[in-house]
Amino acid sequence: MVRIIAKRTLRQFWERSPRYRDAQGPLEAWYTEARHATWQTPADVKTQYHNASVFRDGRMVFNIAGNKYRLVVRIRYDTQTIFVRFVGTHADYDTIDAQMI
Repeated sequence: MVRIIAKRTLRQFWERSPRYRDAQGPLEAWYTEARHATWQTPADVKTQYHNASVFRDGRMVFNIAGNKYRLVVRIRYDTQTIFVRFVGTHADYDTIDAQMI
C-alpha cells in the first residue's frame, strides 16, 4: 500500500471554504485510488490517469473535479510514498511553479 503524506492537506483544502466542498469527493476518490496503486513509473500513473502531467523528480499534476482543481504531488516510486505538494483551484495553480513547490 502506498503511503500518502498528507491527507490532512487535502482535507484542509475542501474545508477552507464552502466553495471548495465539491472537491471533497474527487480528492477522496484520488486518495483511495492512489493508496492502492502499484505505480512503479510515471507511465504507470499515466495509464490510470491519462490527463496527469509528468514533471521531473517524480512530480505529477492531477486534474481534479473536471480540471476545476489541481493536485501536485511528488512520487517516490522506490519507497511507494506520495507527498502532496499543492492542492488548489486552477487559477491558484497558474500562480505557482509546480516543479518547485
